[in-house]
Amino acid sequence: MIPLLGVVARSGTGKTTLLKLVIPYLRQHGLRVGLIKHSHHAVDVDTPGKDSFELRKAGAEQTMVASSSRWALMTETPTLPPLDLCYLASRFDESALDLILVEGFKYEKIDKIALFRQDSGKDLADILDDYVVALATDAPLSLPVQQLDINNIAEVGDFIISWLKNRPSV
Repeated sequence: MIPLLGVVARSGTGKTTLLKLVIPYLRQHGLRVGLIKHSHHAVDVDTPGKDSFELRKAGAEQTMVASSSRWALMTETPTLPPLDLCYLASRFDESALDLILVEGFKYEKIDKIALFRQDSGKDLADILDDYVVALATDAPLSLPVQQLDINNIAEVGDFIISWLKNRPSV
């Protein structure tokens, strides 16, 4: 299975902002990166009025939209149990990726980088668990976990590269 590394934080802390900067850094260092983003909202990547949208709404359980530059598979899941991260990761092409970054899924039992901003007014306790391998923050904290400067993309990126290189074989 492709290694999974979570990026977790309270809403508004900057998970997406950090990932938008660290993914290009990792690519510059030769890593092929996939991403799974958890959303608490209904997700629809299709466009109302387009044929694919209308056919999916007509009852297709799975709809694939394909072009010469990309393809996307949409699967209807209203009767399935809650999302399973390992199942979602298994949908990726293992031969095309070195790592899958996971935004959200904070309660999953995977290694994670937790994000914390001192002026956020948000509690840190609910995102810290035994799977947090680093804390990216803008203020040093007295915690027994490696701390990274949340504003230093190279430091965060180098940590991820080192984590990937040194993680135990599974």
